[in-house]
Amino acid sequence: MQRRLRLAVACAVTVGLAVTLVPAGTAQAKSHVDIFPTTINLPDGFQPEGIAIGAAPIAYFGSLVTGDLFRVNLITGRGSVFSTGPGTASVGMKVDHRARLFVAGGAAGDGRVVSAITGNVLASYQFTTLTSFVNDVVLTRDAAWFTDSQQPVLYKLPLGLAGRLPDQSEIETLPLSGDWVQVAGFNANGIVSTPDNEALLVVQTATGKLFRVDPDTGVATTVDLGGYVLTNGDGMLLLRRTLYVVQNRDNMVAVFDLNAAGTSGTLVRTITDPRFDTPTTIARFGNRLYLPNARFNTPPTPDTTYTANAIPIR
Repeated sequence: MQRRLRLAVACAVTVGLAVTLVPAGTAQAKSHVDIFPTTINLPDGFQPEGIAIGAAPIAYFGSLVTGDLFRVNLITGRGSVFSTGPGTASVGMKVDHRARLFVAGGAAGDGRVVSAITGNVLASYQFTTLTSFVNDVVLTRDAAWFTDSQQPVLYKLPLGLAGRLPDQSEIETLPLSGDWVQVAGFNANGIVSTPDNEALLVVQTATGKLFRVDPDTGVATTVDLGGYVLTNGDGMLLLRRTLYVVQNRDNMVAVFDLNAAGTSGTLVRTITDPRFDTPTTIARFGNRLYLPNARFNTPPTPDTTYTANAIPIR
């Protein structure tokens, strides 16, 4: 299994898998993806939070308890831990086309970059030594941006020529200002780019507000969602101009149609599923969305079961 997973990832990086070359929504894409399992079993006691999926039908999950990374073949539903964690949390994550996983480190105040093929840590970064919870990450053309749910800042990991990873000294801290008001509880959480790629969108969990953040100045402007409040807003996914926002303890995903600049959005629908058990983050492959169940309302034990669920894009 380990060898097959490595081969699948390597093929995706070099030449691409056939299933990924068909646009979602076409008859061929549907025939491939619809036979994949709709429920994925994760290790007992794993405590998942983040998920990342790239071009290949491979999903990556991080453990809040150990930081282990679990890799799953979406075709078979089988997987294994391929990267041992540092003993601190792995939270939000993203995978790039160079088969590198960018992983937020939670209360450790750090982040790391891991090979999606070998599981080796390519680089580690300490963002802060203050009370923090580095929660989620988004990849843009020239940087990886991390949120901190306990500090009113974003962390920028600038990427050099051909995606070169920076030295620790090159990490930038961007204070949030403008409409942003830090409150008690969890603050900055999920993060994506705006549809026009000119700014960042950040959800504030404690207030249910969505903000458009200027990546040069840190000035945050409240996004007009027509009065909708993103209670318990967590991970987000942007597909063209459609924004999916996971509302974890509400067991729901809110779907918005955004304008290009990301300054306003209209609620299109909400998605629920009886299998949801505090979903936290969201990723897409083909015509499906995948969400891990963090089960925050269930006391974690070494025997607690965890799953991730696939739902159709509607």
